[in-house]
Amino acid sequence: MNVPFVKMHGLGNDFVVIDCRDAAISHQLSAISELSRILCDRRFGIGADQILLLQNSDKADFAMRIFNADGSEVEMCGNGIRCFAKYIWDRDLSSKQVLDIETPAGIIRPEKAGDMVRVDMGRPEFEGRKIPMNLDGVVKDHPLIIDDRTFNITCVSMGNPHAVIVVDDLAAFDVHRYGPQIETHKLFPRKTNVEFIQVIDRTTIRMRVWERGSGETLACGTGASAAAVAAHLKGIADKKVTIKLLGGDLFIDLHENRHVYMTGPAVEVFEGCINL
Repeated sequence: MNVPFVKMHGLGNDFVVIDCRDAAISHQLSAISELSRILCDRRFGIGADQILLLQNSDKADFAMRIFNADGSEVEMCGNGIRCFAKYIWDRDLSSKQVLDIETPAGIIRPEKAGDMVRVDMGRPEFEGRKIPMNLDGVVKDHPLIIDDRTFNITCVSMGNPHAVIVVDDLAAFDVHRYGPQIETHKLFPRKTNVEFIQVIDRTTIRMRVWERGSGETLACGTGASAAAVAAHLKGIADKKVTIKLLGGDLFIDLHENRHVYMTGPAVEVFEGCINL
């Protein structure tokens, strides 16, 4: 059976999007964890950080499931939901300016913002056990020893777990050494995404991200949101910040209603078919 897909990216964080509303296609993708590992492989597959599945929903306009390159399923992806929304609009699956998308992290609402997509990412969660991590209360500048260094981590959930760390020289920092060790640390029962940030000024932050289940990626929407939230919590950034990632810029607004709004691009790369 030939299953159509679309390759998309948000600032280089790339995805394979598959419409699974057809029951026959959904049945073919029953072993999606293994398929995700195959399709995301950059030498033997299509190549992507994650697979996005478009499904029907009883609670919202559509539902989105997200599988990492290692086959694990995650709750939410900021760059992914922008691409997901563009996929829907470009194919006239909905005429709504604001979509309600069901995710394991709750209902997320992307909306059109000129040639970009603005997403209400919801309210951040600061309670350690709910992030989740094995600590109580707000986790701000908690010391974490990894190899020869002590990192002060500030943790937040944006529907998925994040540990944010300020470094002095981001370009020289060894993300690939420390990222995977923090991701899998026993402090995080469901692992964590790790954001390494360098504050340029109160409205500009540079960031590199080690994503849970995918490794270092060029951009991460939930990570950029978490970085802005953590920097503001620490008193080193304002409520409106530009997050400068390897793949480009995301614009984060910490609104008075306590919701986090993320704005950025979504790009379609090509279409194809998978023969299953």
